[in-house]
Amino acid sequence: MAKEYEIDKTAGRCVVCGEVVAPGEELVATVTEVDEELRRDDYCLACWEAAPKDDRPDVLGTWRTRVPRPKEKTKLLIDDDLLVDFFRRLEGDQTPARVNFRFVLALVLMRKKLLIYDRGEKRDDGTEIWTMHLRGLTDKYVVTDPHMDEDKIVEVSRQLGEIMEGEL
Repeated sequence: MAKEYEIDKTAGRCVVCGEVVAPGEELVATVTEVDEELRRDDYCLACWEAAPKDDRPDVLGTWRTRVPRPKEKTKLLIDDDLLVDFFRRLEGDQTPARVNFRFVLALVLMRKKLLIYDRGEKRDDGTEIWTMHLRGLTDKYVVTDPHMDEDKIVEVSRQLGEIMEGEL
């Protein structure tokens, strides 16, 4: 069985002189095997040009790259009322995809402290039900826990983001 290796991303700092390589600037990256692990080393162009090349038999690979520019995280501004409306409209829909979607929506609303968990119960058929209410209101909502794995939650969350951005 082949061994899987993971190569780190750039630290943006030259291993020889310690200088920070600015975002957008070029550097040379090398990979060596150390104690059965792959290690990435980054060199600023000046240090790489000055380094002797013929005495590096341990280098498995070399490439030129640029230090990535930090990406500004775009904030998705979603009206809380829209999220609550979505949550309410899915009440009672037993379509599996919509049960999953509503569950993730409930998690989002809980994180925003808009939806409060009251209690849970396990029905005879094994279904887990959460009883919840919206902050400041007394109406009760029932949410089915579909017991999704982490990958499924990520996928449904991605779909929720796309819907909120108007892409679907």
